[in-house]
Amino acid sequence: MSGLGLTDEEIQSMTAAERRELIRRLAPAATGLMLSPRTMQRIRKWRLVLLLFAVAVLIPWTVYLGNTLPSHYVARNWVATWVGFDILLLAMLTVTAIAGWRRRQLLFPFAFATGVLLICDAWFDVMTSQRGDDLLQAILSAVLLELPLAFVLIAGPLRLMRYVAIRHGLVDPGVRMWRVPIAMPELWPDRTAPVVVVDPDPPL
Repeated sequence: MSGLGLTDEEIQSMTAAERRELIRRLAPAATGLMLSPRTMQRIRKWRLVLLLFAVAVLIPWTVYLGNTLPSHYVARNWVATWVGFDILLLAMLTVTAIAGWRRRQLLFPFAFATGVLLICDAWFDVMTSQRGDDLLQAILSAVLLELPLAFVLIAGPLRLMRYVAIRHGLVDPGVRMWRVPIAMPELWPDRTAPVVVVDPDPPL
């Protein structure tokens, strides 16, 4: 590290805040790779508006369906629906396995999405099964296979994302996953990503 004017001993003696600042300053500039901060803020704003609008529409729509849908319904394309869903699930599991084997960041979104699909699979299996052996088989499959695998696929990548944030000095160890910020200074007006630090002596 002599080319940077820092020795290994000096780096070891640096505080966590000093290391984060060093990492931020050493990170390559995103010139030409990102949109302008103003454009990114505008996109972020409209995406949030879109999500809030979807939530506002979905609430009354769910209440409406709960009051109007029949208790029994003969579905069309039943076989094609489930076979198509299983093909999609198979493809997602395959891509997730490949991304994990090759240690690619695509593991994060694909593993999370696959876990959600497994939860949906378990839910619809249980809710659409006839009482008796079919329902028992669906419950056992959900409890013993689908839900545990979904937990592994969702919780594992989330823990890995948190570890990466800690490893790169973005947060201190002990920070909860939902408090980890996006490590992109371009997203923040002051050009510095917020740093989350755990209070060693939190108030009682």
